Amino acid sequence: MPPAPCAICETNRALILRPKNHQKLCKTCFINVFETEIHNTIISNKLFSRGEKVAIGASGGKDSTVLASVLKTLNERYDYGVKLMLLSIDEGIKGYRDDSLETVKRNAQQYDMPLTIVGYDELYGWTMDQVVEQVGKKGNCTYCGVFRRQALDRGAATLGVRHVVTGHNADDIAETVLMNLLRGDLPRLSRTTSIITSTPSASVSDDPNSHTNIKRSKPLKYAYEKEIVLYAHHKSLDYFSTECIYSPEAFRGSARALIKNLERVRPSAILDVVRSGEDMGKLVPGASNSCAGECGGKSQVLEEEVGGCGSSNSSALGGEMAALDKQFGHNEAAEMDVLETEIRLKPKSPGQENGRDISKELRRPKNSRSKNAPTIEKKSIRQVMGQCSRCGYLSSQAICKACMLLEGLNKNRPRTMVVGE
Repeated sequence: MPPAPCAICETNRALILRPKNHQKLCKTCFINVFETEIHNTIISNKLFSRGEKVAIGASGGKDSTVLASVLKTLNERYDYGVKLMLLSIDEGIKGYRDDSLETVKRNAQQYDMPLTIVGYDELYGWTMDQVVEQVGKKGNCTYCGVFRRQALDRGAATLGVRHVVTGHNADDIAETVLMNLLRGDLPRLSRTTSIITSTPSASVSDDPNSHTNIKRSKPLKYAYEKEIVLYAHHKSLDYFSTECIYSPEAFRGSARALIKNLERVRPSAILDVVRSGEDMGKLVPGASNSCAGECGGKSQVLEEEVGGCGSSNSSALGGEMAALDKQFGHNEAAEMDVLETEIRLKPKSPGQENGRDISKELRRPKNSRSKNAPTIEKKSIRQVMGQCSRCGYLSSQAICKACMLLEGLNKNRPRTMVVGE
């Protein structure tokens, strides 16, 4: 049987079967298609502005390494006019992060990009090894995730950078969608599925050096993890492939296993889950404000980890869902009136039975049968964004989650004995 030709150029021999759609491509066409898709994602979502400084969250892994390589290539090819640099976070995990940072240092030389490393130890006084020793291996990813996000923003603010790009791919987004569904946390979908998350500085802090107004974006949002690996392989990129030694206990691992099983049955399942998450996020009432003005809205009410731009229809869809909820409420009330009319009976004494007016009892809601029962009006609670009173970081609470976690760690930290005590 003769070798299959490339589906695009129809000249070279096909060497790659794309995981996304099972298209047979040669090496050159695959690389071009992959880079073009990333470029289209950047252009269609207007991720970059000419002249801005962009920090790449670099861990040394395949995702951030491919992101750095692709952005450097596309910036030169299409003249984005952005200044790229690498920003790494040292969580303090011996045998893992110290080795991966060596890869990042090599990448900085290979791509001719300046590198800045920010450590948990200098920011919080704790390394992840110390945190795990204190709290154990279960739940430690919560600490690392909260600290890492804040550390990236603080590192970017130190560099005077207002935009950080991360290597989150389609598999990561799909896993996050499933995790939020399994937790029943639909309001978070509008933020986690957004390709851009940012907070306008005017609504939180006017200080240009503040770390509360950092824009984040995900250029690899629609790229499959397997295709990222293929791109890194065929481009001979230098990356670190060892998994974090503390991550096997994470809840994300269960969602990842489910996504991989779905992908075996249906290759498009990953993007299907991502698109479904985007659509569900738009339908959540109040999601129209979560983009913090990125969609053109004028609302000043912000939610934590702002996002939800999705598409130009997100505002309308969010409003439609709220209107539908209201309409359903009216329909329910009308239906109850009809039912009351149907079941209303005439007592032996006109309007009375045992001294009670049955018609009033039937019309009265079950939860307010008592005459003295107060009327409780349910109101939806909206998170209003502000700053942490301790560290000044973006938070919807008086004290941000990072400071709360640190307070618990420091409270239980063994006291260091001083000579002479």
